[in-house]
Amino acid sequence: MDRPLGVLYFSLNGIYQLGAIPFRLADRGDRLMISLDPPQDRHKTGVPLYIQIAEGLLDRIEAGELVPGDRLPAERELSRALSVNRMTLRNALRVLEQQGLLIRRQGDGTYVAAPKVERQAGYLFSFTKGMRSRGYTPGAKIIHLERRQVEASIGNQLGLRASAAVYNIQRLRLLNREPVMLEEFTIPVERFPGLEDHDLESRSLYEIMEVEYHVSVTRARQSLEPVLATAFEAELLEIEAGSPLMLERRISFDEGERPIEHGKDLYRGDRFRFVTELAPLEL
Repeated sequence: MDRPLGVLYFSLNGIYQLGAIPFRLADRGDRLMISLDPPQDRHKTGVPLYIQIAEGLLDRIEAGELVPGDRLPAERELSRALSVNRMTLRNALRVLEQQGLLIRRQGDGTYVAAPKVERQAGYLFSFTKGMRSRGYTPGAKIIHLERRQVEASIGNQLGLRASAAVYNIQRLRLLNREPVMLEEFTIPVERFPGLEDHDLESRSLYEIMEVEYHVSVTRARQSLEPVLATAFEAELLEIEAGSPLMLERRISFDEGERPIEHGKDLYRGDRFRFVTELAPLEL
């Protein structure tokens, strides 16, 4: 089983590496020769063929043999080279697309996606400051801003009386003009009167709190859970309905340990990765 299934040639002017079932690359001047090795005992592993193909392509990406911006060969060429039907190939590509590793461009092909933005799950996070420090240009667009009576469930978490007035604000957060996160926060009007008069599309909420109201957020209680995008969320985030999102729920506290913000953020699963430092083994 050492002979290749086939040999493909792709011009270096367009894209040119094939990753899936293991392959070898050989330089031929202005072309790459891609030699595809057959999978090892496909039917003995118990792993669906499309998963094997996806894992092989993932190996190529993680090894740096395929880099962000690379365009994969056409589906017809890939399926022929791998001796699989196009449905099997599409299922494999869909797996990696759902993981945010590939991106399809209508009428242009499938590309290796930009690396995900990493953020520490165990730290209080300012989107504006954090993204600038990573070299991005953050932005925001207000979707909804309302002053209303607090809901009972949120009021209990914020320690507010039933009739208390709050601001409920929803913002679409951008990175280099691309929508990547949908945030919603509720804060008490009594602590932050006139909040709507400040520039909430270019300034950080926490920075406004600190500079304009002399209130500093010092800690938060947060939870993370995966969810699927609704049609409304998908339209704003420019993704397909049902795409994976990471939901972060948050209660933020000031220096006096008083709760001041109820937050709910939805991060695009194809653009963010949450990481944390491991603590000692739980006993």
